[in-house]
Amino acid sequence: MSGLFFRQGMRDLLLGIGLLAATLALLVDPQSAMEAARNGLALCGNVIVPSLFPFFVLSSLVVDLGLAGYLGRVLERVMWPLFRVNGSCTCALALGFIGGYPVGARTAIALYQGGMCTRTEAQRLLAFCNNSGPAFILGVVGAGVFASSRVGVLLCLAHALASVCVGVLFRFYRGGETRGRRSRRPAAGPEFQAKRFTAVFTGAVKNSFLSTLNICAFVIFFTVVLQLLVTAGVLPGLARLLGALLGPLGLTEEWAGRLLTGLVEISSGVWTLTGEGTLSGRLAMAAFLLGWAGLSVHCQVLSFLGDSGLSPRTYLAGKLLHGGLSALFVAGLTRLIPLEAPVSDYLAQQVADIASAEFSTTLVLSVVSAWLVFLLFFLAAAASRKNLGKAGRGVL
Repeated sequence: MSGLFFRQGMRDLLLGIGLLAATLALLVDPQSAMEAARNGLALCGNVIVPSLFPFFVLSSLVVDLGLAGYLGRVLERVMWPLFRVNGSCTCALALGFIGGYPVGARTAIALYQGGMCTRTEAQRLLAFCNNSGPAFILGVVGAGVFASSRVGVLLCLAHALASVCVGVLFRFYRGGETRGRRSRRPAAGPEFQAKRFTAVFTGAVKNSFLSTLNICAFVIFFTVVLQLLVTAGVLPGLARLLGALLGPLGLTEEWAGRLLTGLVEISSGVWTLTGEGTLSGRLAMAAFLLGWAGLSVHCQVLSFLGDSGLSPRTYLAGKLLHGGLSALFVAGLTRLIPLEAPVSDYLAQQVADIASAEFSTTLVLSVVSAWLVFLLFFLAAAASRKNLGKAGRGVL
């Protein structure tokens, strides 16, 4: 009992010291905190809101209108042998790849809360469906950081391949469950609820906006925290310590700083890779950081978990494994895809266009992409319903 009180007292002491240090940092250097907050707000306004909000609305509509059930009938024979999840989980995987984090995780949680998958299937999904979107990898990391479209393609391939491999590995998570217990859905599946579209649509827009604001809060918070850690010398000090401990393994102070930055916040981490270092080393680091996603993204996912009853353990284990596999796959793909070709004038113009993109342009592109995906889901669901109707008449 005394040991329990001691551990609790130590936790409270460390938490108090941390809060006191954060307060002193804000008082000593408020300008740095304000500038970091402005940068976080700019990131939310130019990237987070226009890119995530449409996909949040889309994921809510796909789940609440029952389209996931129709997709489940079409893709059951693919999803179950590969990942040991029912076909309804396809929308979480697809939206996770297209919309970027944390769209996939939010969709997986919504499927579980809506009774479209079991707890075990939701835990498996969380391990591999929360991925970076291709726009971020190809545009920001590939063209912006490395100034190479080939690098963007390579990182995107490695990221997707590692995600699929993580999903295949986590198919063995609680593999003792029988197939007959894998779904809490009725056998006939949910029906398309056209009469409730107005209520579903308004609820999806409202809840998606609140979810987007929640994510923006975490982005701004971690942007400020990262800046304060740098200004106070904490992050450089940890980098020196880590570099000294792992120096024999080739991890220098500079690389340790890049790693620590990316472990906290993914965008800041990948932008540190514009500095010196071998191309292979920077690529491996970028692949790992994209797979890991950063504490900022993890807190966003944890906020969605809430009272769902799902454990974050499989999610965190999956992201760590995703990062390691991505780095390994990048090392192998660099032998197959040449990266020494010079950057063309078109690519240089592409980088400039991405950097100068306005909010309205980003929002339009994101909305169009989201609704194109919704249309594909709807057509697949309609085709599934038509085929099932024909099969039923044939049986009768």
